[in-house]
Amino acid sequence: MSRHRIVIIGSGFAGLTAARRLKRANADITILARTSHHLFQPLLYQVATGILSEGDIAPTTREILKRQKNATVMQALVDGIDVEARVVKWRNHNDRFETPYDTLIVAAGAGQSYFGNDHFAVFAPGMKTIDDALELRARIFGAFEQAEQATDPAVVERLLTFVVVGAGPTGVEMAGQIRELASKTLKGEFRNIDPTKARVVLVDGASAPLPPFGEKLGAKARKSLEKLGVELRMNAFVTGVDADGVTLKQKDGTAETIASQCKVWAAGVQASELGKLLADATGAEVDRSGRVVVGKDLTLPGHPEIFVLGDMMSVPGVPGVAQGAIQSARFAADTVKARLRGRAPKRTEFSYFDKGSMATIARFKAVVKMGRLHLTGFTAWAAWCFLHLLYIVGFKSQVGTLVHWFFSFVSGARSHEPADGGPPGHGPVGRGRLRQAGRGRGRGRGDHRGAGVAGFRGGAAGCCAEGSAFAAPPRLPQRGRGVAGRRITGVARVAARRDGDEPVRSGNGFPPGHRFLSGSRGGGRGTSAGPSARRRIRSEAPRQAPIHCSTGSNLRRGSRRLWFSFRTMRFRVW
Repeated sequence: MSRHRIVIIGSGFAGLTAARRLKRANADITILARTSHHLFQPLLYQVATGILSEGDIAPTTREILKRQKNATVMQALVDGIDVEARVVKWRNHNDRFETPYDTLIVAAGAGQSYFGNDHFAVFAPGMKTIDDALELRARIFGAFEQAEQATDPAVVERLLTFVVVGAGPTGVEMAGQIRELASKTLKGEFRNIDPTKARVVLVDGASAPLPPFGEKLGAKARKSLEKLGVELRMNAFVTGVDADGVTLKQKDGTAETIASQCKVWAAGVQASELGKLLADATGAEVDRSGRVVVGKDLTLPGHPEIFVLGDMMSVPGVPGVAQGAIQSARFAADTVKARLRGRAPKRTEFSYFDKGSMATIARFKAVVKMGRLHLTGFTAWAAWCFLHLLYIVGFKSQVGTLVHWFFSFVSGARSHEPADGGPPGHGPVGRGRLRQAGRGRGRGRGDHRGAGVAGFRGGAAGCCAEGSAFAAPPRLPQRGRGVAGRRITGVARVAARRDGDEPVRSGNGFPPGHRFLSGSRGGGRGTSAGPSARRRIRSEAPRQAPIHCSTGSNLRRGSRRLWFSFRTMRFRVW
C-alpha cells in the first residue's frame, strides 16, 4: 500500500509549521512554494532600512527541512488545482508538472492590497517580499544620495520627504525607522544637505495609529512618533499616487498633495489568487479580501481533505498575523496525524488563542498589548526583541540577527546600507525604472550606472517587461566597471569574466541585492542571458559554487578572513 501523500502549498508560517509538525507522520510531504526561502515577514522593514540583511530573515526552506526525510521542497508556481482528480498543477519556468495528493494544505499567504488602484504599486512598493524590501532600501538611501547632488531646493525637499501609507504595526515601524535613520544614522554624513531635516509623513484613515491596540496605546504611539519627528495625517485617505507625490483627501473633503519621491505602502492585504481558484473549484465562498470561508475544522465544505490556513482562511476573530497562521497549522497537522492513525482528532473545531500584539516605534521604544497587560517604552521594546528572536527559524539566523541588532542598537549604525543607492538623476529604481524604460525594450548597453537598464539590472527591461522573466532574448550584452550584473532579478543568468577571458564566477538566479564580482577592481565585462543560453553559459564557467555576499560586505580573490570595522560598524570578508 502506498504512503499517504500530503501536498502543502506555501512555505510561510502556516506551511512550514504544518510540514515540521508532520515530521514523524507516515506520509510523503511535498511543499510547493513560489520562493526557495521562508520569510520572517515581521522583520521585513528592518531589511528595508538597513538593519538586517535578507539572509537573516529568509533562510532557505531546504536548509530548514534538510533533516526531515519525508519532506520534499519544490520551487513552483501553482496555477491549477483539480479537486476531483486530487492533482495540483504547477510550473517551474516553462516546465509543467502535476503532483497528486491525498491531503492538500493551502497556505499561500497574502500580498499587498491597493484597494483597486494597482497602478499605485509602481510608485509605492508594499512590504510583503524580500524584493519589496530591497527595492525600498535602494529608494530610501538613493533619495538621500540624489538630494546631496541636487541644486534646486524644491527638488531637495521632494527627495527628503518620505510618505508611509498605513498606520498599522508595519507602517508605524517603517515610519519610525526612516525617521531614526535620517536623524541619527545619517547625521553628519552629507555636506550639501542636512538629513535630520528629512520629513516622514504617516497617513491613515483611522483617527489614531495602531487601531487594534486601543485608544490608550494608540495615544502613546502617537506621542512617541511626534517626539521622533514623524508627521501624522490621520483621518486622511489616499486618492492619488504618482512619481512626484501623494494626494490625500481629508474626511471634511479638503485635499492635500505632498511632494515626495519615496513612498511606502503598508495598508491593506489581499489573499493569494489561489483562494479564488479554490473557491471556484469547490463552491466555497471568499470574502472581500479574497480569503476563503472555511469550516470549523478549517476544511472546505464537501472536501475534508483540503485545509486552508493562515492569511488565506476567513475565520471570525482570527487576525491575519503570524500567530493565527501558526496555530491553524498546528491544528490542521494534528488532525491529519489523527486521521493517519485511524483515530478521532482531540479537537474537532479550531479555536484561536490571542497571545497579544506588539509594535516597535524606534530604538528602545515599543508598545505591547497582551490581554489586560499594556507595556510601553524600553520594557515593551525588550519583550518585542526577545519574542521576535525566539520565533526566527534557525539558530544561524537567530545569532546573525542578534549580532546585527547589538551593533545597530548600540552604535546607531546600519550594517546593511546598500552599496549603490541607485544612479543619481535617473529617478526611481526597480519597478519604477522598468516603467520609464518602457515595455519590450532592453537591448541597450549600460556602464553599470544606469545608462541602459539591461546593463544595470541584468536585462530587466528586455527580460522582465510585462512580468515575463522567461521569454528572454537569447543574449543581452552588458558592460560594467569591475562588476558585471550588479543586481540580478528574476531568472537572469550572469557569467562574469576578467580581462583575459578567464571564467571566474558563475551566478544562477541569486536573490536581488547580491553582487557577482568580476575579479579585481577594474575592467570587468559580463553577459546576461535567458534560459535559452543557460546551458552554454554554465559550460563556460568552472564547476565551482559562486561566491556571493550581501550588500555592505566585500570579497576579494585569494585568502579570505572575516573582520569587523569599528569605523563603519560593519563585518567584512577580506
